Amino acid sequence: MLALLALVAIYAILSTAIAVAQLAESGPLVHLAYFFFTGLLWVLPAMVVIRWMIGRPDNQG
Repeated sequence: MLALLALVAIYAILSTAIAVAQLAESGPLVHLAYFFFTGLLWVLPAMVVIRWMIGRPDNQG
């Protein structure tokens, strides 16, 4: 669970930093498209983390 939370936090910071650095002069539609795309793109690495969490053996004894 901590890996998933870290992934989301780091992804949000990186995608926002990229937007600020690269899209400063762009219009609102470009911003909308960028944040729509990056808002959906985080799901791919999250699926990998979730599969990893499901595949781990349960340590509850």
